[in-house]
Amino acid sequence: MYENQPPQPGQPHPDPSQPGYQQSGQPQPGHPQAAPVQKKRGGCLRMFLAGTAALVALVVIAVILSGGDETSGTPDGTTAPGTSAPSSGRDDQSERKPPGIGDVVKDGKFSFEITKIEKGLAQVGQGFAASKAQGQYVLVHVTVRNIGDEAQLFDGSAQKLIDSEGRQYDTDSGAALGLEGSNAFLNNINPGNSVSGILLFDVPKDFKPKAIQLHDSMFSGGVEVRLR
Repeated sequence: MYENQPPQPGQPHPDPSQPGYQQSGQPQPGHPQAAPVQKKRGGCLRMFLAGTAALVALVVIAVILSGGDETSGTPDGTTAPGTSAPSSGRDDQSERKPPGIGDVVKDGKFSFEITKIEKGLAQVGQGFAASKAQGQYVLVHVTVRNIGDEAQLFDGSAQKLIDSEGRQYDTDSGAALGLEGSNAFLNNINPGNSVSGILLFDVPKDFKPKAIQLHDSMFSGGVEVRLR
């Protein structure tokens, strides 16, 4: 049999029509072999890149839509120049003007309103009920209302007067007894009722008032009202 052996010199070329001829995968002389077909990868790469770009675009759009209501800021979380921070909806005590004369404030079961302040009094009361100041009397007029659901005792001695240097002064309860309209010594106030009274303080002649600290009892946290 011929098995596609190269012809020997002087021998005729094998005839494919002869019986027993087997054609191998080797290229035949004079018959060029076709080049193998290679798969093109460029198309797959372009499809992958196009899909990735579309996904990135969708993510960017989603971020823009979800962050449209957020406040513009710098990377460290501060507000960028030219922008304003959103309101938190809560009262910020540090940004509000402190309460003063004529403002209503609350502490515990009482609300307070300072209506007037008098300074420079050397004496209060008349006759045997008169009292002379060591320095000068300062009278702080206040309206106290019970905003609770049961009676509460208002004690004038729980209130503190503060000067410009931050020093605190107690009320002069003894002198207040002879002061007409004081109503500031152990006055029991029922729910919904209010009492107008006068807080009396004996302070130095060079006293400069800054504020008064008001309490619904001697154990409460208190609230401060400016007096200047």
